[in-house]
Amino acid sequence: MRPYLLPIITSSFVAFTTLPLGAATFTVESEQFQPGETMPQSIIYQGFGCKGDNMSPQLSWHNAPKGTKSYVVTLFDPDAPTGVGWWHWIVFNIPATIEGLALDAGSSPKLPPGSIQGYTDFGTQGYGGACPPLGDKPHNYILSVYALDVAQIPADQTTTGAKLAFLIKDHILAKATITTKYGR
Repeated sequence: MRPYLLPIITSSFVAFTTLPLGAATFTVESEQFQPGETMPQSIIYQGFGCKGDNMSPQLSWHNAPKGTKSYVVTLFDPDAPTGVGWWHWIVFNIPATIEGLALDAGSSPKLPPGSIQGYTDFGTQGYGGACPPLGDKPHNYILSVYALDVAQIPADQTTTGAKLAFLIKDHILAKATITTKYGR
């Protein structure tokens, strides 16, 4: 089958994924928020003046393309005043048999066996919630799940978001995203 680009449109984002003709759309959802909604306090960072619970959101994804061998999950803020955005969470080598992550999986042993959390821009491994500078306009937070054609990425817990993006770029079968907002 010839693949085609399918636009996925919701109230706050447009994402594109490549799918074979007739394939179901690869999607991700969370019990903590809907696309375009403000992040709840449970997943906001605790520190730098933010007073959240810093729990990673519950996620579930559906309709991965045939040939998926693993998943990657990222949370990225393109609006951070760094010039290059801010990586809040990266998880990779999630087995293909897994279709979601539990609430607070980013700071507890709830990650599936074999999964690895990389280094965030907070300078730590694991989940770091939203915490934009006081007075900034609300930032967009893009939560992405990538279906990959390889079972493992040759990386470890010191891997950064930029390095992970480079390592997976030739292995992405599909990508599903949710964009949420937070400001203070």
